[in-house]
Amino acid sequence: MKIKNLKKPFTIRLVIAAAVTAAVLAAFAIYAYIVLNKPIDGESHLLYINEMTTRQSLYDELAPVYGTRNAKLVDTMLKVRRRRPDRYPGCYILTADMTPLQLFRLLTMGDDSTVNYTFNNIRTKQELAETTSKYLNLPADTVLAMLNDTVLCKSLGFDTVSIVSMFLPDTYQVYRCSAPYAFMKRMKREYGKFWNDTRKALAKNAGLTPYEVSILASIVEEETKIPEEMNRVAGLYINRLNKGMLLQADPTVKFAVGDFSLKRILNKHLETDSPYNTYKYPGLPPGPIRIPSKTALNAVLNFEKNNYLYMCAKEDFSGRHNFATTLSEHNRNANRYRNALNRLKIK
Repeated sequence: MKIKNLKKPFTIRLVIAAAVTAAVLAAFAIYAYIVLNKPIDGESHLLYINEMTTRQSLYDELAPVYGTRNAKLVDTMLKVRRRRPDRYPGCYILTADMTPLQLFRLLTMGDDSTVNYTFNNIRTKQELAETTSKYLNLPADTVLAMLNDTVLCKSLGFDTVSIVSMFLPDTYQVYRCSAPYAFMKRMKREYGKFWNDTRKALAKNAGLTPYEVSILASIVEEETKIPEEMNRVAGLYINRLNKGMLLQADPTVKFAVGDFSLKRILNKHLETDSPYNTYKYPGLPPGPIRIPSKTALNAVLNFEKNNYLYMCAKEDFSGRHNFATTLSEHNRNANRYRNALNRLKIK
């Protein structure tokens, strides 16, 4: 009796099943590749990730902007790969050409690209916010809101007026996607590095606190752009403070009026009622009138010990100043400068 070979049909069926499975898997892989690499096709969106972000909260934010399908794809990848969405806190810019896979990788790998964050010659919070937004994925409104946040400023050791003194003009290498609070803490660390024990001792020797040094430095820097004059100007103002004299600093009047383009300070400007008007109110103003440079800060800390009480711009418009110890001498200097302005018909 002849026995049939049963192994051959079984092997054939096994091969066919394997081929079908491979084809299905291949088809699924192709489909998944296409779906995961298809642009999310939505408007640009600013995504904030912090320690409170969960898969659900992430889904709830993505779905209205990029659709439930794309939001679900990202959520599924997080679930399958067992990744936490809050692993890399920061501020991420999502664009319309981004794919679900790119978004998943951004959330799970972070954006470790750094930029050289540079700022200088800044007078107002608004200018600081706008400059910061050019370097970091932080809208100017977000930065401005932090600078005006009472609780946040207090946690850093400042208030909403003094917070600008925490920023020291320089170039810093920072993460482009720094979380808002992480960015502020970074600036506080840089502030701490600058205000070491040596500089604190110099400030005390000048009879000033670090914050008062910042205020005076802001006035000094508005008075002169000549580095070698800054120490002398600082010494002059410290002399006036020690004698209880009004500072009578023209830049503070410009700040009070709100116009730094003024070429001449007139009597009507001197009557401006503002705590920043040092022709009306004694002592230092309540805050800096600009964000002073490190050069200006060091000039105040290393002020020139002199007897000067008055200064006036030189009549040659060189940007330098004539200094005087007496009022009569100062009046002569001031008359020469006024005559030069009159000759040029500068009002």
